[in-house]
Amino acid sequence: MASVLVTGGTGFLGGYILLQLLEKGYDVKALRRSQNLPAHIDAALLAKVQWIDGDILDVVSLQEAMEDVDYIIHSAAIVSFAKRDKMQMMKINVEGTANVVNMALDSGVKKLVYISSVAALGRTLHGETVSEEKKWEENKLTTNYAKSKNKAELEVWRGMAEGLEAVILNPSTILGFGDWNTGSSAIFKNVYKEFPWFSSGMNGFVDVDDVAKAAVLLMEADITEQRFIINGDNWTFKNLLDTIAQALGKKPPHKEATPFIAGLAWRMAWLKAKLTGGKAFLTKESARVAQSNTSFTNKKVLAALPGFSFTPLEQTIDNAGKKYLLLAAKKA
Repeated sequence: MASVLVTGGTGFLGGYILLQLLEKGYDVKALRRSQNLPAHIDAALLAKVQWIDGDILDVVSLQEAMEDVDYIIHSAAIVSFAKRDKMQMMKINVEGTANVVNMALDSGVKKLVYISSVAALGRTLHGETVSEEKKWEENKLTTNYAKSKNKAELEVWRGMAEGLEAVILNPSTILGFGDWNTGSSAIFKNVYKEFPWFSSGMNGFVDVDDVAKAAVLLMEADITEQRFIINGDNWTFKNLLDTIAQALGKKPPHKEATPFIAGLAWRMAWLKAKLTGGKAFLTKESARVAQSNTSFTNKKVLAALPGFSFTPLEQTIDNAGKKYLLLAAKKA
């Protein structure tokens, strides 16, 4: 079988991408910055991965990692809505992606799959449905993370113009079983702790396994110079939190965080983080996103991948909820 290099393999989505590739029999390499491996993936499977110590900012380690590689799935990135992480995000998400593109061109790989985000397409102010054809424009909902992913995509498009075969995936908010102390998985932990607040916004959500499957299928497909939104469904945050609460057997949120209350909340979170030296659980950017109403279409990827379908979000939440409950019981 062909050889595939995965960046970001120690992360939430990256772990599921490794799992998909291993189950299909690919020879899998993965770049890692530390010895920590994704705890949400079977250790016996991870032992089959050829781990390479390196970093996407280190072109020497990238060159070593790409030796005899047919395909690259680039999922390494930093996701943050904290202002203090802006420069680090720009460096890793943009400069790191430029390095991957340049080394892929030099190494002559067959194809690059870049895991971007719907954030790179931009959110709408008036609740429109976003498609792959949406033109980038900044507004008050534009986060620094969105800017970094949009700039990173430009590096991939530049690589395509220089002869690199590549596709871009734009997943919406990814749900599933992972480390519930970080990223989108923390939504489950907040509901488990019966956090009482909910926002009135709407967003797109997708099963982590579906994103991994789509990434591998698009890698295998005879498709290039295209981008695809990977979105299971569009739900209100209230519906999402209520469904998670039911799966976890917890009290659903019952207090609506109006824009005024959300403004007070992120300021209090900022002050607490300032005094303690920790990270704020809520920022100005994340509060605004939670109040926005943006939906995303998935028609293009469904047309491009016959036989592929998205897991119903209720099923995603139920499956993940059972695993989180088992994890909580072990730690109790």
